[in-house]
Amino acid sequence: MKNYFLLLTFLVAYSCGESQQKTEMSVEERAKIIHEKVITIDTHDDINVKNFSDSINYSQRLDTQVNIPKMEEGGLDVAWLIVYTGQDSLNERGYAKAKDNAISKFNAIHKLCEEIAPDKIGLALNSADVRRIAADGKKVAMIGVENAYPIGTDMSNFEKYYDLGARYVSLAHNGHSQFSDSNTGEADSLWLHNGLSNLGKEAVKEMNRLGIMIDVSHPSKEAMKQMIALTEAPIIASHSSARALCNHSRNLDDEQLLLMKENGGVVQTVAFSSYLNTEKHDARNAKIKEIEKVVMDSLGVEWLERKAIMALPNAERDAYIGKYIEMNKIVRAKTKTMTGLPPAVDVGDLVDHIDYMVKLIGIEHVGISSDFDGGGGIEGWSDASETFNVTLELVKRGYTEDEISKLWGGNLLRVLDKVQEVAQNIQKS
Repeated sequence: MKNYFLLLTFLVAYSCGESQQKTEMSVEERAKIIHEKVITIDTHDDINVKNFSDSINYSQRLDTQVNIPKMEEGGLDVAWLIVYTGQDSLNERGYAKAKDNAISKFNAIHKLCEEIAPDKIGLALNSADVRRIAADGKKVAMIGVENAYPIGTDMSNFEKYYDLGARYVSLAHNGHSQFSDSNTGEADSLWLHNGLSNLGKEAVKEMNRLGIMIDVSHPSKEAMKQMIALTEAPIIASHSSARALCNHSRNLDDEQLLLMKENGGVVQTVAFSSYLNTEKHDARNAKIKEIEKVVMDSLGVEWLERKAIMALPNAERDAYIGKYIEMNKIVRAKTKTMTGLPPAVDVGDLVDHIDYMVKLIGIEHVGISSDFDGGGGIEGWSDASETFNVTLELVKRGYTEDEISKLWGGNLLRVLDKVQEVAQNIQKS
């Protein structure tokens, strides 16, 4: 009898151990199933037109953080490719130069989808396009405009951008534009418009009329509040996180987050390390910077801060970025084997922000973005090939398939649908 109970005890213990092992295995397996089923949308990926040529393009596994092979490896379905233009003087000469840059990026995205790799990626203009192209087994490109500066003062350019595929536009970037103050005004408390200019207020109405989502990631807090007061449609923050967890002017504070909820919009939590955990970012970055300077010196190039890089003339900036990418590749390889480095900002930090915003404003108003190839990227989601790791962390935190589907793109598409519905009603009336 004693031996019977010993055997029974052993079998129960073995069964529990086996069950526990299966449970541990099932977390990753469950995450893989969910990741495969949901449509994953990253709302902010910068581009360089040099990577959209016949010889060098996104059909190849380039050093860029986003390209089709890396999207396929990581299960990233939709990349919002960004038409970004830096700030210059607020005059016709500056607008004209910026317009050429913007159009070149629109053309590059169309070339990728229509000439270079139409069998691998398609351009979507609405949620139905997204679902259709994804169902066909292809990757999806969408277009966002980061900084309305190149639009100049001709309001008809909004419609031209819409016709070219733009489905969200930010009215400012790093610097006050002709439309809106930027968050960068916080540094010196110098404002150009105290929110929106009269032109900016017209722009809000025009984007509502056309069906373009209004992006508030870079404009000032006061500008954002004025946009919400004026808009007839929900808005988005295409790549911002929670200021309560990381006090950076690019993040949204609780008042702004609650306004986003009231508006029905969505905040796309961004995998940009200094916007997620400044302390961790700064500690590690200080050490990494030392290594980067040594490597850049070995490449015969002076190490520059990001602001100095962006201030370079276009040709010099492109050449420098090429060297920077080469340097970054060397540094990444070095740091993988180094010990004693401060911990990196990682996927856990990203999901901390998601957790916070979900608790404050609800699951329906939170999404995910990377800012890849524009400074984004964290440990565990350093490029599109690692996209699955975000889903895995969400599953570990207890999010359901339905909730993950909303976070990864369902919420964003809901807003896009509503924005386009509002536009149709305005046009009818």
